[in-house]
Amino acid sequence: MQLDSIDLKILAELQQDGALTNVELARRVHLSPSPCLMRVKALESSGVIQRYVALANPKALGLGLNVFISISLKEQTKDSLAEFERRIAEHDEVMECYLMTGDSDYLIRVAVADIGQLERFILEQLTPIPGIEKIRSSFALKQVRYKTALPLPG
Repeated sequence: MQLDSIDLKILAELQQDGALTNVELARRVHLSPSPCLMRVKALESSGVIQRYVALANPKALGLGLNVFISISLKEQTKDSLAEFERRIAEHDEVMECYLMTGDSDYLIRVAVADIGQLERFILEQLTPIPGIEKIRSSFALKQVRYKTALPLPG
């Protein structure tokens, strides 16, 4: 889908506040409501807009510890990678999981309440996954920047 400047304005507004009404969104991007809604529906059906979510405050939910964990697997066969990915996706604490290049096979980010919960996650959830060779954790001392809005062209 080719995005024009109005589509990009719509995306910028919705990335900041996905709960905007169509009338308010149309006002902000200088369209009437009907064409604005048609554009939003086109962005949704083309997959440019994947979904709408509410972003919860981790600290308000008692999840004050953000931890990055590097996980190396004993082997990188198609089956071992698929099994690891299937098993890691079962855990709500895992916020992100990336297949990496270099020394670490995977990098995950987990949100937990405290060190005790992290220890339980590693010992009871992570280490039983077959094929894990090495686990290394790094703690986020301070969140300097966090955003969900992607940079838009133009």
